[in-house]
Amino acid sequence: MIQAVIFDMDGLLIDSEPLWKKAEIELFSNVGVPLTLEMTNQTMGLRTDEVVEHWHKRYPWESPTQKEVCEKLDEMVLELVKKEGIAKDVVHEAISVCESANLPMAIASSSSLSMINAVMDKLNIRDKIKVVHSAHDEDFGKPHPAVYISTAQELGVKPVNCLAFEDSANGVISAKAAKMKCIAIPEPDMIHDKRFLIADIVIGSLNELTTRMLEDL
Repeated sequence: MIQAVIFDMDGLLIDSEPLWKKAEIELFSNVGVPLTLEMTNQTMGLRTDEVVEHWHKRYPWESPTQKEVCEKLDEMVLELVKKEGIAKDVVHEAISVCESANLPMAIASSSSLSMINAVMDKLNIRDKIKVVHSAHDEDFGKPHPAVYISTAQELGVKPVNCLAFEDSANGVISAKAAKMKCIAIPEPDMIHDKRFLIADIVIGSLNELTTRMLEDL
């Protein structure tokens, strides 16, 4: 029985994936990584430090340091979110569906806490979210289940009784590894990724979410 709902954030609540991709392509090109739009899909759902480590292993650069690149990338995306960030379709309606089912809600994100706070303020949903947890506070980010397990603990709900909403394959793997139910909403260009098959339900938009769907899970 579902007793709590946990939302991913980037690409699910806010249309920030294009902003991440824009910043990544610009920043990594400056350090010699020939990053393309298609290549950015490889790191969707990962923490910033893991994204930077991923590309540094394939295209090593000497300067700036990986830490400095991480900090700059977070800074660039944070500014883009504040200026250009918009809610994904029917986010507020989906939150209302969960509210009507009396389910406490949380955010478990690979983004930093400052990014999560900026998004909650941008979307005006801070009062709807009971728990916020960043994978930056874990030893491992998604697809490791740690961020979801910790979020469930903060909610006071067993992971098996939680429902996670995810838009990335790494996020789906993370939620299922935590033994949670998972509804996946893949980006259109990722819909054929077979890793989404492990989700309990795959939908095209949060617009498809219903109270009956929550009850059936």
